[in-house]
Amino acid sequence: MTAGAAGNLTTGAAADLTVGATTDLTCDGLVERVRAGALGPDPNTQRIAVAFRTQQAVRHDGRGTGYRNEVLSLRLAEAVGSCAVEPGALPDDALDDCVGADVATLLGHRLRPVRVAALDAYLMHVAPHVPQYGARPFPLPAGTSVEKSRARARAVVELLDLPAGAVVLVVGVVNSLLEALRWRGLRYVACDLKGGRTEWGEPAVTDALAAVDEADALLVSGMTLGNGTFEPLRRHARRHGKQLVMFAQTGSAVLPRFLGHGVSAVCAEPYPFFWLDGGPGVVHRYGGRCPGGA
Repeated sequence: MTAGAAGNLTTGAAADLTVGATTDLTCDGLVERVRAGALGPDPNTQRIAVAFRTQQAVRHDGRGTGYRNEVLSLRLAEAVGSCAVEPGALPDDALDDCVGADVATLLGHRLRPVRVAALDAYLMHVAPHVPQYGARPFPLPAGTSVEKSRARARAVVELLDLPAGAVVLVVGVVNSLLEALRWRGLRYVACDLKGGRTEWGEPAVTDALAAVDEADALLVSGMTLGNGTFEPLRRHARRHGKQLVMFAQTGSAVLPRFLGHGVSAVCAEPYPFFWLDGGPGVVHRYGGRCPGGA
């Protein structure tokens, strides 16, 4: 997954998801490759048919805290690309900007979440989450919201190859992930831009870069693509040889491109997300220590 040139992704080679590991891939560099048509069809010819916003408030049964989510999603042909935003931060006219617009135009939009969702939709269109491109499906069983959250957390945390007692910086606090780390005997530093406390009363730090040196590995939300904090975390992991596992509803088709460029594994969860439905679902895993699915 980390070797080979990133030619036209219609060839089907899994290695095509990345450029060679000797050439560091950045977010800006990936966008430039898309604009140049290096990864698929000319983005000037690819138009967004549907734009929508999903808002959610949740408090799992038995949990003492809750949270809210808001996600911008763009549909390109059969693909949906998504980027989470802070609730209430996305202006209403952003949807109007997106509908009918071509991907190339949206890659230069004034709003970062629009740019990320457009990039995600394009990459999902040219290389969906299938084994042909290196994805390993991990089925999520039907169940309550907390049961599905815990099942997803297991799929994510299994991608970490660490001994008990290692310290994981968790960027984007999800209590089910922290619970799974505790079950593995791993310690963690919880980090979230909003601050607050975990389900166990631990304070969440707000500056990931200030805490990253004390961590043996990083477990990071795809939301960092949307708020601009992904790149410094990726560079740190690459520079210091640390595992960087991404759990991605935001940018689920974007982040597998960074395997071998600071990212060691991705648990990709495209729309519709596990919290939208009580039935069975699936996430897609790339890289990491687990050779199989469930």
